[in-house]
Amino acid sequence: MPLYVLPFPMIDPAIFEIGPFALRWYALAYIVGIVLAWRYMRSLVLNERLWDTRPRPTPLHLDDFVVWGTLGIILGGRLGYVLFYNPAYYLANPMQIPAVWSGGMSFHGGFLGTVAAMTLFAYTRKLSLWRLFDLAAAAAPIGLFFGRIANFINSELWGRPSDVAWAIVFPTGGPEARHPSQLYEAALEGILLFLVIRLLTHRFQTLKSPGFTAGAFACGYGLARTFVELYRVPDEQIGYLSGFLTMGMLLSLPMVLAGAALMIWSKRRAAQAA
Repeated sequence: MPLYVLPFPMIDPAIFEIGPFALRWYALAYIVGIVLAWRYMRSLVLNERLWDTRPRPTPLHLDDFVVWGTLGIILGGRLGYVLFYNPAYYLANPMQIPAVWSGGMSFHGGFLGTVAAMTLFAYTRKLSLWRLFDLAAAAAPIGLFFGRIANFINSELWGRPSDVAWAIVFPTGGPEARHPSQLYEAALEGILLFLVIRLLTHRFQTLKSPGFTAGAFACGYGLARTFVELYRVPDEQIGYLSGFLTMGMLLSLPMVLAGAALMIWSKRRAAQAA
């Protein structure tokens, strides 16, 4: 154990409680992340400089989509956790599957749920699916940032034991000082990924190449998540799949490959059109 460690900020996971009702930081993170992502997507579609002349979603479309997207995130995130991370427990306790408040959400499940929601929404509204994918990809790091900060406040998904100067003793992680891996993810998946995609959309105008921004997000997230998995303790019920390989790495690999392929396809398609 290092001689000096950073104290864990003892923040109650519940902001306030009134009888059986409790507003938790985790729920607030979802609310704030979704609202800010929605507002950012609206600002993007209103910026004429970023788009070509082909049709794109309107602010009114995005106002309608926010409900679809929220359902995709929550339902997909929960089902992803149940299927990817703890199927044996939920098979034995099926009544616990809807208990989102007890913890257990998967980004990869939420990603798939959101893709399904966008596909259905684009089909029913007769919109370009790639345009919608690109908008969601540009805004997604906002929600990821707030979600990882909530993980830190909840003292969950902490990192491996470490003697780095910024190691923290988590109240749920035993006496060992650990990497604050939640903050690593907030920085990489949230702040850095947002800035990279912002540079792509505003400096290189990738929204004019449908699918490229979505591919950049998928690839960037997969790389960031794989890197942080080197410092994060895998879920106890799964552990390491083989050597240092974790479930998070395994689920991120298809995102990296698909994202890279989508960026290449998008650029080739734009070149052919030109």
